Amino acid sequence: MAIMPSRDTTLCMSLAGRPGTFGVRFHNFLYDLLGLDYYYKAATTGDLPAAIAGLRALGVRGCGVSMPFKEACIPLVDELDASAAAIDSINTIVNQDGHLKAYNTDYIAVRQLLDEHAVPVNTPFVLQGSGGMAKAVACALRDAGFSQGVIVARNRLAGPALAQACGYSWQPELGGLRPGLLINVTPIGMSGGPQAQDLAFDEAAVAAAERVFDVVALPADTPLIRLAQSLGKPVISGAEVAAIQALEQFVLYTGVRPSAEQVRLAAEFARG
Repeated sequence: MAIMPSRDTTLCMSLAGRPGTFGVRFHNFLYDLLGLDYYYKAATTGDLPAAIAGLRALGVRGCGVSMPFKEACIPLVDELDASAAAIDSINTIVNQDGHLKAYNTDYIAVRQLLDEHAVPVNTPFVLQGSGGMAKAVACALRDAGFSQGVIVARNRLAGPALAQACGYSWQPELGGLRPGLLINVTPIGMSGGPQAQDLAFDEAAVAAAERVFDVVALPADTPLIRLAQSLGKPVISGAEVAAIQALEQFVLYTGVRPSAEQVRLAAEFARG
């Protein structure tokens, strides 16, 4: 039975330009399953400094941070964990008695998935995107030892800056590149978005690739993932990233690490 929120309930939340349901369902499912007096809520804001000040003032224990706030939050917190400081992007804030410390569990999730899927570090890759999540993925690739990479981004400031920071090259369009690993870190294919039915990469590029990584979490089977699977390509999905990063947030907020089976159940429920 779900624990009813009370004045003693610990509140956690997330801030996003377009709030989703995955985090809400994932965290609250585990709170109920483990009998923790916590409650999680998603929100957006037009006044980010006031929202972050509210975390501190109201004693909100933890806050997930999504697009477009991952970089804008940095000057508003008190401390950066190494996972966030190394890439100048955050996705998690933990409030310890009014002291706000920021982390990046996206980075942790990507590093873990590259290992779990045994992606060879000598695989040339293209990463499409240049925002906060793209930073997390690019830095995870760099730190894992991937040296042959191209950042593809139309933003002629953020794209080259990300490429330079990680030691990769940059170009505004994919063009004739046919790398072994294709990585989409844009909203293309995201449920409810204007490009929900679009492919992040053209079919010829997918056919030539050895594997595909789509960071879009909802739906789990984006148009890019479906095409790659139909062509027999190994894939890494955004749903996998979402589950791992949410788990690490959960541990930071509660100090409790659920079992693998409990996490599987929570992720299935969150995607349902």
